[in-house]
Amino acid sequence: MGALYGPAAFLWIAFGCVLGGAVHDYFSGMLSVRHNGQSIPEIVGHYLGEGSRKVMRGFSVILLLLVGVVFMMGPAELLANLGMKGIFANTSFWLAVILAYYFMATVLPVDKVIAKIYPLFGLTLLIMAVGVGGMMLVKGLPIPEITDPHSHPKGLPIWPMLFVTIACGAISGFHATQSPMMSRCLPTESYGRRVFFGAMIAEGVVALIWAAAAMSFFPNGLEGLNEVLSKGGAGLVVNEVSVGLMGTVGGMMAILGVIACPITSGDTAFRSVRLIFADAMSISQTSTKNRLMLAVPVFAVGFALTFIDFNIIWRYFAFSNQALATIVLWASAMYMVHQSKSHWLASLPATFMTAVCTTYILMAPEGLSLSAAISYPV
Repeated sequence: MGALYGPAAFLWIAFGCVLGGAVHDYFSGMLSVRHNGQSIPEIVGHYLGEGSRKVMRGFSVILLLLVGVVFMMGPAELLANLGMKGIFANTSFWLAVILAYYFMATVLPVDKVIAKIYPLFGLTLLIMAVGVGGMMLVKGLPIPEITDPHSHPKGLPIWPMLFVTIACGAISGFHATQSPMMSRCLPTESYGRRVFFGAMIAEGVVALIWAAAAMSFFPNGLEGLNEVLSKGGAGLVVNEVSVGLMGTVGGMMAILGVIACPITSGDTAFRSVRLIFADAMSISQTSTKNRLMLAVPVFAVGFALTFIDFNIIWRYFAFSNQALATIVLWASAMYMVHQSKSHWLASLPATFMTAVCTTYILMAPEGLSLSAAISYPV
């Protein structure tokens, strides 16, 4: 959990969201709009070449499958721990329910499922953010200052681990894979700033609220947070913070808001895989038969991945997510070059994220496991 890095997380979320994530989301969204809703691998191919297009197709599919699996297992565990009894306290039951919903959201047209249920998800997110943030102020929780000395309880270095651990609240390549769905729904380009840039800023605010809550709610600060994480993972943290700040009823609403976050990512992840395959193979998706032809094998692979250790999947997802964002930023910079405009808005965060991803894969256990003395100079 990124909050274990202390107040440094606040800086990364704030600066990363505005200078990296929102820029990334805006460019990926608007480029999709201007290319008739094409998926991000096709757009990258336009500006970085055919080789990059092929790499992005494979990379995007892997990332989206990991997203779908991660955001299937996480919500299932949270729902099973809401205090219900019988089958409703069974993680496997909720996993089956979420999988069934994901399948419908992947196969059916957007206006049949996703467009109808997302307003409800949005409401729970608002309740969660306002409720948790407001109660922190009411109860006067001691939010750590930026100047307070903190280190990760497990001794993990801030560089580059923090910048990979905290993704969705700062910058996330996964967002680029969702751009085609949003771009196909926009009536005009004028909606782009609020839909792509604005939504990322809102996500950054939510991330700041939860980072502050996680750091300040538990006794002994980060040590207390680490103890709760070791007992029950992020799900237990969410449960204790939500119920502790908002009571049982309000806490349940906040938890549902937290559950809505990953579910609204997982459902569109599998859908995006289907669309990427459809674009790559030029398969029309107007018929249900063609949609099923692509969706069924995708879900078979996703279901198989649920049997792999969650922590392993999460580590590979985290790196893949940031690497994808880096490629999209470079493609955005190249677009600006093609337009004879200043590319620094995209190339500066692209350079930073290139350094993050390179150092991470050199140091991380799932990478080359090299020492900092070797990884940092490289």
